[in-house]
Amino acid sequence: MSKSFRRTSLSVAAVATGCAAIAVTAVPANAATTTTTTTTTATAATAGAATSADNGYGSHAVFVQTDNTAGNQVVSYQRAADGTLKLAHTYATGGLGGVLTGSAVDHTASQGALTYDAEHHLLYAVNAGSNTVSVFAVHGTALTLEQVVSSGGTFPVSVAVHRDVVYVLNAADGASVQGYRVSHGRLQLRTDWNRPLGLDATGTPQFTHTPGQVGFTGDGRQLVVTTKAASNDVLVYRLGHDGAPAQSPTVNSFPGTVPFAFVNTGRDQIALVQAGTNSVLTYRVGADGTLTQQSAYATGQAATCWIARAGDLLFASNAGSATETGLRLGTHDALTGLGTTKTDMGTVDAAAAGHNLYVQTGATGIVDEYSIAPNGTLTAIGSVTVAGAAGGEGIAAN
Repeated sequence: MSKSFRRTSLSVAAVATGCAAIAVTAVPANAATTTTTTTTTATAATAGAATSADNGYGSHAVFVQTDNTAGNQVVSYQRAADGTLKLAHTYATGGLGGVLTGSAVDHTASQGALTYDAEHHLLYAVNAGSNTVSVFAVHGTALTLEQVVSSGGTFPVSVAVHRDVVYVLNAADGASVQGYRVSHGRLQLRTDWNRPLGLDATGTPQFTHTPGQVGFTGDGRQLVVTTKAASNDVLVYRLGHDGAPAQSPTVNSFPGTVPFAFVNTGRDQIALVQAGTNSVLTYRVGADGTLTQQSAYATGQAATCWIARAGDLLFASNAGSATETGLRLGTHDALTGLGTTKTDMGTVDAAAAGHNLYVQTGATGIVDEYSIAPNGTLTAIGSVTVAGAAGGEGIAAN
């Protein structure tokens, strides 16, 4: 990395854990009965608006990305009042999925490969195998492909949006972040908003030695990037009023901990998952980009890598244990454990919508459906199998 980077060291000794590979040895989950659905294909250009069906299904949707190397797709599901899912449409992204070497249940080894933009009613999907990003207009469960744009680098794995600014994280060839402006339902690539991360492109295994996520702080003033075992850092770029990133980030070092994914918990607070320690930690992000730890919770599970938020509840995905760990955020972002819930094999990314949690499991492409009780308890209510989505990453809800 550039010597001009500001570096702060927050050392915790740990053994790096490979989230995407370890899960294939997990004991099968005692989850809800799996329902295999038949895929209905609709091209993005010709699919009409979804018609609301009987039995409580409406325009609320859950979107799942397949990351299929033969042709990436986004599969749309109608979300019923009781939280169960029904297949609506399947849309080609116009790009290809990709597979990092050594990965098994999450071929991009990342969080945020599929991102919903509620302000603009857009959906962003990475095409890791073709170095592009697809932009869909969202109309309930129906999608219209508006644009396929360069990712500004190699092997895009994560997308983040705040108001009219979008950033994409490219994982290969040393990694980079690329910025865009949202205008009239399309992305305008800003060549001057590209920042190489300078990671070692030869690190092995590839799926642990590439970055995991890009995202904004809650106030949109800073851009956060996790590097996993590539450098065990959390990079924080200060953003200008127009969204332009600083030339160099503040580098927060967590040796051996494999910082993987995070969610916002406030204007300048995040909850970060460290895969090397199988822990969730909360931090305050200072104006200078320095992270200050507020709380920590060890899940006691294997390959804790992904995290989702539902109000004051957090759910961490444990790929090696095939479980979700529930936590509650308290005063000053203190963490209280709420127990674990079994999922299907290969627990990866998750999305919360209303009083429901949808968990993407990568061993066979199943999405597990849960209701969320006020005390944080998860109750299995069903599941769907997404065709062609084994190893897929990316789930979002509108």
